Amino acid sequence: MAFDFIFMLTANDSTIPDARARLEDVLAGGARHIGFKDVGLPFEELKALAADIRAAGGRAYLEVVSLDEESELRSARAAIDLEVDCLLGGTRAATVAPLLRHHPIRYYPFPGEITGHPSVLAGTVEEIAKSARQLADLQTVHGLDLLAYRFDGDVPALMKAVCEATDKPVIMAGSIDQEDRIMAAAEAGAAGFTVGTAAFAETFPAAEKGLVSQVQAILAMTGRARQHSSAPKQIALVAHNNRKSHLTAWVGRHVDILKRHRIVCTGGTGTMLGKDRPELSIHRLQRGSHGGDQQLGALVATGELDAVIFFADPDSSGDFDLLALLRLAIQHDTPMACSPAAADMIVTATL
Repeated sequence: MAFDFIFMLTANDSTIPDARARLEDVLAGGARHIGFKDVGLPFEELKALAADIRAAGGRAYLEVVSLDEESELRSARAAIDLEVDCLLGGTRAATVAPLLRHHPIRYYPFPGEITGHPSVLAGTVEEIAKSARQLADLQTVHGLDLLAYRFDGDVPALMKAVCEATDKPVIMAGSIDQEDRIMAAAEAGAAGFTVGTAAFAETFPAAEKGLVSQVQAILAMTGRARQHSSAPKQIALVAHNNRKSHLTAWVGRHVDILKRHRIVCTGGTGTMLGKDRPELSIHRLQRGSHGGDQQLGALVATGELDAVIFFADPDSSGDFDLLALLRLAIQHDTPMACSPAAADMIVTATL
């Protein structure tokens, strides 16, 4: 997960009444990661909202702010029925995670002690980091949702400690209302952040009045902050056989950048790069002919790849695996490059 801006159709920890109408402005501003809370609208309206987000090519998030166990479990079941991509928040991971085991939902619970509504994060930096480590050890927890700016203490130190406590992505949530806070989240190693109330209040400096301009301004801030992100990206590197030498040369030019990130390769490409560049952190999948391309497609579909670099043979006809991977990259808005020049642009823009 790259450093992403998740727009929340919420105000004061509750989904806004006209969320479906305001969604049009959010999409017009360019946001594609869009969420809402488990309170504020009846289930059927939330279901229609989630369907609208998916139909527009967005990624849907549901954040749990209910504090009692019964409500939290009800919200987890609702996430399944709503078919959201990610479930954020909640404090009962040991109970909720098994409910999601057989569903394609990415789960990011709250670390630390959460109290009140709007939610507040209690505890010391050390206690919250310990909670983060324990949660991240659960197999069905895919990341963490940290209420960083709802913490009454050293927030940059807290964000850094939680990001260092786990290799799983951490999303910063709660009261992010200025560019300095977005930048601090990126520098700490966050995978993304949420904004809702502040955008509706038009808190961010923008070229014009209105929600569209607020979203555009926050996306511009996200781009600037991404250049300072300390979070490692997960990049797929693949090449057809007669393009493997091109990929080897390209990796050699960018090895100092790539060694700061996690590389995923199909079997043959991974073996080649591992021998040529042992300093890289490479996770090998199956060979392409044995299902490796399909494994890459699954990682794209679950949002686990930040970019796909696939040096393709232009003379290869009928490569249905490549076409399927390209279709998934378009569907899930994952950058994909098929030549050295295009791959250079990914490095310049995102790494």
